[in-house]
Amino acid sequence: MADSTAKGGFVSNTEKLQRRNRELSILNTIAEALNREVDLLRALSVALGHVATLLDLHTGWIFLVDEDTGETYLAATQDLPPVLVQHPRLMQNTCYCLDTYLAGDMGGAANVNVITCTRLKGLVDGTDGLRYHASIPLYARGKKLGVLNVASRDWRELSADDLRLLYTVGDLLSMAIERALLFARRSEIGAVEERNRLAREIHDTLAQGLTAITLQLETADALLETNADTERIRKAIQQAMTLTRANLEEARRSVLDLRAAPLEGKTLAQAVADLLENWSKTAEVQTHLEIEGGRRSLPVRIEAGLYRVVQESLTNIRRHAHANTVTIRISMTPENVHLMIEDDGYGFDPSNIPQEGRYGLIGLNERVKLLGGTLNLQSNPNSGTRVEVQIPLGGR
Repeated sequence: MADSTAKGGFVSNTEKLQRRNRELSILNTIAEALNREVDLLRALSVALGHVATLLDLHTGWIFLVDEDTGETYLAATQDLPPVLVQHPRLMQNTCYCLDTYLAGDMGGAANVNVITCTRLKGLVDGTDGLRYHASIPLYARGKKLGVLNVASRDWRELSADDLRLLYTVGDLLSMAIERALLFARRSEIGAVEERNRLAREIHDTLAQGLTAITLQLETADALLETNADTERIRKAIQQAMTLTRANLEEARRSVLDLRAAPLEGKTLAQAVADLLENWSKTAEVQTHLEIEGGRRSLPVRIEAGLYRVVQESLTNIRRHAHANTVTIRISMTPENVHLMIEDDGYGFDPSNIPQEGRYGLIGLNERVKLLGGTLNLQSNPNSGTRVEVQIPLGGR
């Protein structure tokens, strides 16, 4: 009897040790992966991928709380069921776990068996058999960061050890999120300092250029006063014109590298909405703006680049399309941002673009390529024009 008890105790201790070793291995793998990432989107995607693989989970997603507005937005996903992929609006609305989290009480969301996903509730097709999920709150020094949701098709009631492991993963993820946010803020400060440095350089360059132009014009003026040779006067004026063109090009090139001023203090969605409102008044064109996932923030260069794409497209529409209606749709997901600009104007044959229009489209293409994205143009005479841009956000 003693041997049996001892043997039973020995087996139990071995199983406990094996489970602890597995937990430590999982946590170590996730911690190492997160330590290598300072970009927020990549950190979230890496964490979700490891959590799903190491814990044998089917899917997961992360909602974060926007620091400025306090609203939640979808920040990362891992193998969402088809219905949520095909209908991204289902992931934009509030839900039970988010409401519970924002209210400050996650006690009701501690076990998957009592959490029916309100986004999947009532749906049949495209759910991959998913109905329940576990919600892990993410905090940093008492500040709400967001919620990690994980799910599997064959849920059982989670044990205390399972929940403890998930909450530890949540702690690791919270630290990674806070570090990424701090790094992003530091990068923004560095970007502001760099823009200020560029502004000083532009000022110095323009000041020197204008001084040289002024000297040439003063020379021409003095030569006119003395009835000098016409060729000498012409030469001074031509030098002034050459300097003017060179300085104008330098200023234009430098300014295009700076962040678009209308975006200061605004999200891309807000800036585009303001732009479209002002444009529609002067162009006398009916406009529609649709935003999906617009609460999430994007890297500065992507926001500025897409804003410029919209701005240049509206300029082209005003000049060439003679449209009655313009529709702009912006859809943001953790993986990419999709921009669509459509008008019901004259349209054209993309294989036979006038020289003036060609330069505008080349500029749009170059701007999109610099963002690592793709541009698709669809148009036919008398059938309007559609411009679609897709920019990857560098997740997995």
